[in-house]
Amino acid sequence: MKSPRSVSRREFLSHSALAAAGLATTAAPGAGAASAPAGAPRRPVRMHAGHQHDHSEATLRTLAAFGVKNICSGKLGNNLDDSWSVEGLTRLRKHVESFGIKLDVVPLPLSSSYITRSEHPEILLAKDPGRERTLEDFRQMIRNCGRAGIPMVKYNLTFIGVVRTARTTGRGGASLSAFDFTQSKQEPPLTEAGRITDEIYWDRINYVLARLVPAAEEAQVKLACHPQDPAMPPGTGWRGVNTVLGSPAGLRRFVELHASPYHGLNFCQGTVSEMLERPGAQIYDVIRDFGRRGKIFNVHFRNIRGGFLKFEETLPDDGDVDMPRALRTYQEVGYEGMIMPDHVPQIAGDERGQKAFAFCFGYIQALLQTLRAEA
Repeated sequence: MKSPRSVSRREFLSHSALAAAGLATTAAPGAGAASAPAGAPRRPVRMHAGHQHDHSEATLRTLAAFGVKNICSGKLGNNLDDSWSVEGLTRLRKHVESFGIKLDVVPLPLSSSYITRSEHPEILLAKDPGRERTLEDFRQMIRNCGRAGIPMVKYNLTFIGVVRTARTTGRGGASLSAFDFTQSKQEPPLTEAGRITDEIYWDRINYVLARLVPAAEEAQVKLACHPQDPAMPPGTGWRGVNTVLGSPAGLRRFVELHASPYHGLNFCQGTVSEMLERPGAQIYDVIRDFGRRGKIFNVHFRNIRGGFLKFEETLPDDGDVDMPRALRTYQEVGYEGMIMPDHVPQIAGDERGQKAFAFCFGYIQALLQTLRAEA
């Protein structure tokens, strides 16, 4: 979410208030899966609404008004510069805290971009000595986060980036991000990385983890990796890249490599739903699996319609996943981190997504309020 410019703060806040008021009934006990199972143990609700991408003053003021008290910052420098120094990170943390908000996460410069647009393609392309130098810089970034009081970093390990096909039309004429494998074109047939088999991909992932996990343990800073978005067919993958982080089985293998309480997932519920044939029935057990392992470090709380190889991204109340049930499942496994909106539809007259994000924040806050009342 970018700084609100074309939408006034008053308009932005009113959209969120309307969303929260209207959605409180959606999460009310007795509606669908909203009631806690009989005899279920009660525990305090320590999940909280979160935000990502931006830490400007305008956005922080708006989030504070929404009651959002935890964020992931926007991007910092791509290299080990002043923004990654202990002093620079401490200034950032104090800037966020001056709005009554806690800085829970910062992104390492390893985003979800296609390999040639990656901040550091040398890492997955295994181009030494550059790869080794960059990973040493990452180790120092992680150490500096620990010294600056920032408890988590997030990152991606993707060659192909986020693949989508033509957008579809959703509720009220909103434009939805979508993927249909049958309509996709793999041109050229290989990426600049060439053929990446399971074995090659796992070898390169292992190389990264072997160097970063010990630094994370030393600094007591969690490493949260985002899954591959979207999943692709096993064995063939996409443009010659087998997407090994595009299935629950692959994610299990990932978290078991260099097993550590500081090594886990930036658990994008939308992306994981895209891996499943029937996400409306299956996602809850996947949440339980990784939640009970203690590997859900952060949650992107978004919904989809469809499933494996064909889906569209919807507002949270308009997809196949029962979102109140999903949130209750995070509570069941003891998750205590951020619940973040993500990938909102494009609504007419909402060029920067401010109205759509306001709706999502209201929705999340209403569900959390209901859980707290039950607890």
